[in-house]
Amino acid sequence: MSKIVKRRWSSEVGSGLPRRDRASCDYDAYIPDPLSGRSIRLDGEVAADVADAETALARYDESASTLADTEALARLLLRAESVASSKIEGLEVGGRRLLRAEAAQAAGDEPRDVTAMEVLGNIRAMTWALEMVQPGGDISVDLILEAHRRLLVGTALEGVGGHVRLEQNWIGGSSYNPCSAVFVPPPPEEVGRLLEDLCAFCNTDSLPAVTQAALAHAQFETIHPFVDGNGRIGRALIHLILRRRGLAVRISPPVSLVLATWSLDYVEGLTAMRYRGRPNSKAANEGLNMWVGLFATACRRAIGDAETFEGSVVALQDDWRRRLGRVRSGSAADRLIRALPGAPIITVKGAAALIGRTYQATNLGIAQLEKAGILTQVNIGKRNRAFESPELITQFTDLERRLASPGGDTHASRPSRRVPHRPNSG
Repeated sequence: MSKIVKRRWSSEVGSGLPRRDRASCDYDAYIPDPLSGRSIRLDGEVAADVADAETALARYDESASTLADTEALARLLLRAESVASSKIEGLEVGGRRLLRAEAAQAAGDEPRDVTAMEVLGNIRAMTWALEMVQPGGDISVDLILEAHRRLLVGTALEGVGGHVRLEQNWIGGSSYNPCSAVFVPPPPEEVGRLLEDLCAFCNTDSLPAVTQAALAHAQFETIHPFVDGNGRIGRALIHLILRRRGLAVRISPPVSLVLATWSLDYVEGLTAMRYRGRPNSKAANEGLNMWVGLFATACRRAIGDAETFEGSVVALQDDWRRRLGRVRSGSAADRLIRALPGAPIITVKGAAALIGRTYQATNLGIAQLEKAGILTQVNIGKRNRAFESPELITQFTDLERRLASPGGDTHASRPSRRVPHRPNSG
């Protein structure tokens, strides 16, 4: 049975801070029910929403596999998902800025953009974790800890990466005490037990995958097992479950882009899951259905916009081939057209490795694409020359902007959060 435990906070901070930050107080920490073995009952409409979401995910996973070079397209969508996951935690960085930092890093320069580097850490952690979990595999506490360690490598909090918290944390209010917190997660001594239970739940197959992913994400955010990075790892967990269940093997649906747009509903949904009392109570069931319904709707919305994005990218590639004229199959130019969706900013050296051609052949292919207006030369880092595809980055920006619009159309409903401006959009 979920419960509130009373704890005492004794402040040790100096007198130079405001009174609320120096306060000592009693506070309430929330301990959720375990998920393993819990009876889950979905209302009819919510069950239908979950079924629709699973159908959309399965359809997109299958249709994406028939498109040319879906690995590259999936990588770009993974980058979009990672960026959005970071944005929810306040690490805002536009696609072009992130891509240039990534290209500079690949070229051997140390990017000075600290925020971009943190988001790149998010991408590395999510990519690694997805590679570790295959359909039918297991999600373990050790895997989650390693993903967290990779997330924080190179940041000021690297020392706590891969370790569950040993102290009380909280959400909202003062940075110095939980006296005015919006939510206080379980005490640290409860974290290990709850994480073990969560992973056991993630490795079951009795629920629809979308329902399982929704509940696991909400439980992870409630446990809040780390000092920092809980939101990012919690959203990566969504993709691990969808992949483990075989529902999203080739794709990374940008669910976090939708949740970032519906931020108030997102927080309200997580809060509704934090009932008090028995798991079969009316409040517990209503909160569960509210959250699962919202999550399923976010999945459907993410798939719809991702399919639109993929279609626009394929159309853009067709247009590039038309502008180039005859492109020999397997040539450097042909391979570059296929590879660019996953790497919209490239160096000659990096592109040569990407497409499996010599430096000279790749350089000639890039020159062809530059002449056709497909690539534009830019500088990255201190002294490296690179080439970017402005049209592809515009498509990526359009995806971000569309998913930031509550109604899915920036002309009808303005973005609800900060997003990059569309070039030449007026």
